[in-house]
This record gives sequence, C-alpha cells and structure tokens, in this order.
Amino acid sequence: MKQLVISSLFIALLLCSCNNGKTTESQVENTQTPEMIDSAKITAEKAYEGVNNYCHREYDWSVAKDNPSMMYVKMGEETEAEYQVIFRSYTGAFVYFYVNKTDGSTRMVESVPNLNVENETGTINIFDYIDAR
Repeated sequence: MKQLVISSLFIALLLCSCNNGKTTESQVENTQTPEMIDSAKITAEKAYEGVNNYCHREYDWSVAKDNPSMMYVKMGEETEAEYQVIFRSYTGAFVYFYVNKTDGSTRMVESVPNLNVENETGTINIFDYIDAR
C-alpha cells in the first residue's frame, strides 16, 4: 500500500513538472493574421497536426524511442464546435487538447486517471504549431 501511495505521488509530481514553461491563458497573445482568420476553419487533420507538432516540441519523446506505444497523439471525440486531440505521456497521464474549429484557440486539460486528478493547464493557438506549406 505504501508503494502505491509513493508511486501515485511520483506520477503527480511528474505531471506537474511537465507543465513547467508552458503557456497559460494569461500569457497567450492573439497571433492570428487576417489571412488566418479568413481560412480559420480548422479541419480534423489540421487539429491533429498542430497538437502533434506541439507535443513533439514540448515533451521529451526519447523515453518512448524503443516502445512508441508508451507515448502517442490520437484524435478523440468531435463536437460541433471543437475537436478533441489526446496526448498520452509515458507516465500514464493524458493531456486533452480541445481545438476550437473556428479560431484555432486550444485549451489543454491534463488528467491522471489512476489518481483521479484533472486540471486545466492553459491554452495555445493551434496556428502557431501548424506547418506552413
């Protein structure tokens, strides 16, 4: 039992440390240009691409080099207003990205299912992570 509590605390600390240096809602600037607003209808593919790019820039994937199933990005549910994209960390934590289909604003919610912990951790603008082609 003692090991379970210690393991749970360790996972919670890892999850908290994953958010260091992340953008919070108060730090987000609107970086959309008029061209972006005109073409702001985000597709599922753009939402996935942006979140995938963000996760590969912000999280260390070297841990999953030999076992790629430890960490992944996948599409979640879709509503009329937003796409859900899910990132799974090697720690077992999940980050749910909710991408607004109209303007690309994306809110992030971190979740540790084993500890029943869920926290909103900030926002990003998906356009900042979509590669220009």
